[in-house]
Amino acid sequence: MPNEPTDRARRITVRRPGPLLVEGPVEVELEDGTTVFSDRWRVALCTCHRSRRYPWCDTSHRRKA
Repeated sequence: MPNEPTDRARRITVRRPGPLLVEGPVEVELEDGTTVFSDRWRVALCTCHRSRRYPWCDTSHRRKA
């Protein structure tokens, strides 16, 4: 079931500059307490807050400010 916690450790890969790559599926709790879910095998989490699809990365970090 997608909403059940797992005992398996998740791998998180840090890329600078860039997103956090997380092996999925993942559930992300946002600052306002809402949660978003992805069942993809790997997701990219935005760390620059420029993404139009936040918390998912849309490669906005690649554009010059």
